[in-house]
Amino acid sequence: MGVQVSELGDRLLQASYLEGDFVLRSGRRSRFYLDKYLFETQPDLLRDIAAGLAAKLTACEPYDLLAGPELGAVAIVAALSIAVGKPFVIVRKAEKGYGTGKALEGKAAAGQRVVVVEDVVTSGGTALTAVQVLRQAGLEVAALLCVVDREEGGRTAIEAEDVVFDPLFTATSLGIKAP
Repeated sequence: MGVQVSELGDRLLQASYLEGDFVLRSGRRSRFYLDKYLFETQPDLLRDIAAGLAAKLTACEPYDLLAGPELGAVAIVAALSIAVGKPFVIVRKAEKGYGTGKALEGKAAAGQRVVVVEDVVTSGGTALTAVQVLRQAGLEVAALLCVVDREEGGRTAIEAEDVVFDPLFTATSLGIKAP
């Protein structure tokens, strides 16, 4: 990767780190929040995050496609798809009640190996819901990559489902939590 990981982490924090009293998707309260939309909507950060994740994909070989849960991971998985030349699917939060009614958007076939790409992992709930949808579609989940692991139980929950978990950053590596 052309950009140093520590420098990328500093830029990610500068763009998206907020302090205050926040309720996370998991329902937990937190004194800090990483606003993924503040780093995902900046082309230079998105490009460099995709490059960092692309470097991690070599450990996931072989894989056929990428997957990202809507809405938060869509920009990241699209940028990563372009960076590595692999197709991707979007995992919906719920099946559409109209049109095709799909839980997955994009082209996937049973038996394919997929790498799930997530933005920020706390408890792992959203990521694991995506893993379930992909497995129900007959796909083999090779691994789950994320931009930031808040280190609040997500790794344990994901690995308990026999999924390799590999974050680009952790709260500790970003200096948010003490080692």
